[in-house]
Amino acid sequence: DNKILIALSGGKDSLALLYLLKAISGRGFPELDIRAVHVAGEFSCGASIGPSFLQPICDQMGVPLYVRKSTKTLENLECYSCSRERRTLIFDVAKELGFKKIAFGHHRDDNIETLLMNLLHKAEFAGNLPKVPMHSYGVTIIRPLIYATESELREFAKMYGFARITCQCPVGQLSNRKKVKELIGQLEEVFPNARVNLAQASL
Repeated sequence: DNKILIALSGGKDSLALLYLLKAISGRGFPELDIRAVHVAGEFSCGASIGPSFLQPICDQMGVPLYVRKSTKTLENLECYSCSRERRTLIFDVAKELGFKKIAFGHHRDDNIETLLMNLLHKAEFAGNLPKVPMHSYGVTIIRPLIYATESELREFAKMYGFARITCQCPVGQLSNRKKVKELIGQLEEVFPNARVNLAQASL
């Protein structure tokens, strides 16, 4: 199946994914049918980039962009429910298009943060898997950037001119994920290979 729907937030990670998948399409890989979906709204997870910025990029690449609207406001903004709503909106677009694969821009450092959050909160040693069948929705999540580091993607974004602030969500700045990111930085001061070792242990 060569049909891939990209969850395009507009941050450096999802934009890098769009650029890279488009670059390999038909070049040593089958020609990919790539579409993108963006969840807009008053508040959005990530860099708060809107369709007006993303549409010209997608048009230039010949990638159709589908936009859906989040219902979240400052009064009801909360990470878990926001994430579920966004996923549902993305899955609905995939179902409408008949696409079975949805690509997310999660990278190695996202995986490490998820691993530690699950370990510390739920006593589960589980990170972000590269491929996750969502049987109840009839789709499969793929994470093509799972081995790429955040620093590598940041440099890629600078090269192509879309390096922007990664998160402007007021809730995200106080989230547990943000705290875990800071914790990993502290661990690296004592154990310089902590990030690499955690990534290798999780995959």
